[in-house]
Amino acid sequence: MLKTVDLTTKRHENKHTVMLLGGFDGLHIGHRTLLTCAQKYGLPVGVMSIVGGKDEKSLFTFAEREDVFLRAGADFVFELPFCKIKDLSPESFISLLEKEFFPKVFVCGEDFRFGSGASGNVETLKSMGHVCVEVCPQVKIGEKKISSTMIKEYLSKGDVCMAKKLLGEEFFLLGEVFRDRGVGKTLGFPTANVRYAKEKFPLKIGVYETRVTVDGKTYKGITNYGARPTFDNTDVLTETYLDGFSGDLYGKTIKISFVRFMREIQKFESKDKLIEQLQSDIRSVRKA
Repeated sequence: MLKTVDLTTKRHENKHTVMLLGGFDGLHIGHRTLLTCAQKYGLPVGVMSIVGGKDEKSLFTFAEREDVFLRAGADFVFELPFCKIKDLSPESFISLLEKEFFPKVFVCGEDFRFGSGASGNVETLKSMGHVCVEVCPQVKIGEKKISSTMIKEYLSKGDVCMAKKLLGEEFFLLGEVFRDRGVGKTLGFPTANVRYAKEKFPLKIGVYETRVTVDGKTYKGITNYGARPTFDNTDVLTETYLDGFSGDLYGKTIKISFVRFMREIQKFESKDKLIEQLQSDIRSVRKA
């Protein structure tokens, strides 16, 4: 059995579904057209998500993908461990999906490839004749197809504004706040520390304006993603100041959405100089 996460409880055993086929390490605006297409059938919609076994890091962790898929209107998501499917023939791959999910319709992009060595394509899928196949055209910006690779290129430059345009929402990090050194509190800027998952694609090191959601409420924030050279700390993580928040965040799961790149990380000559910069940063964020 494949690991399947039921997002809405609308899927029932031995009942027909509509399945989105692709890698889906998140949802960009091209993927969202597939989801819109799938929803018109009035059946539970499942999203395929390949995990592990690939060299490339994913835009989102699996927990983050669940959040994205649920908010976008998917009903379930199923994990396909890359190591278990990479050697399957196209026929065996589709047979696996048919056996577990009873698809009435497959929805995919025109460049969808599957099976060992990516030997199967849209025509292969149609020729099997077991399930209706709906193929959606590629969504492009100019002459380039929107893809996770394109989004990663922007993230590596710190251009989270362009990443948002392609994703349809801000690039975000979901994680649990842990207790660290507590230095921010002594500076008058207490921070929530969240680790950046190793499997998650790293955006450019720097200081970002963010929006931070905790317990259903959203705050404006400043997030330092990277090391903390002023204090000779080389550990890379996220430290986030939530403007207007008071209380204990330790152990809570928060969502950090990256709004814009503000500046490079730098080593300040004194704590006072750092405080002065942080005060300038928060004034800028408050104006936004």
